[in-house]
Amino acid sequence: MKAFTQLRATAAALIDQGKLMANVDTDMIIPKQFLKTTEREGLSEGLFYDLKTRADGSPDPDFVLNKAAYRAAGILIAGDNFGCGSSREHAPWALEDQGISCIIAPSYADIFYNNCGKNGILAIALPQSTCDALAEQAGGGNMVFEIDLEAQTVTGPDGDVHRFEIDPGVRDKLLGGMDDIAMSLASEPEISAYEQQRRAHRPWLAER
Repeated sequence: MKAFTQLRATAAALIDQGKLMANVDTDMIIPKQFLKTTEREGLSEGLFYDLKTRADGSPDPDFVLNKAAYRAAGILIAGDNFGCGSSREHAPWALEDQGISCIIAPSYADIFYNNCGKNGILAIALPQSTCDALAEQAGGGNMVFEIDLEAQTVTGPDGDVHRFEIDPGVRDKLLGGMDDIAMSLASEPEISAYEQQRRAHRPWLAER
């Protein structure tokens, strides 16, 4: 997993009827027909498929990620309760394959939030009013945002700095570029010492 420390990128805002889209569920992020693979590459094809594709299968030019100014966006701004619905790790995989490594929203579904942290995506929670202001700035197109995970700040194109809170465990994983397995392996000396001690004091367990 790639370490996340700082990010300078443009942002795309999911807007519907003039407001940030709330309750974007995992089936909207990546529909069920794209879940047949365990490969991570190529999943961006299914990302927001029903939102970005017309009934005839052609791209909808009005969808934000289909617009030239946002195709390379590294940040996604959305509304409340992002990532709700069924649990599917393909959702952060598809976002990552699109090139999005940071999401800003007022709140997230717990399972989706945890899946993001395990897959190298920083999910930032900021107040609704702040998300609205950042989305408005993103609407200018090609506007650069700065994310600093160590300082826990988001700097908008207008220069305003917004501090965010994050679970220390998730922060450490992202900064170190370590998933759950890597975090466990980091304690390998302690694990080995325990196993040696266990074999010395309870040798009958080692025979099983």
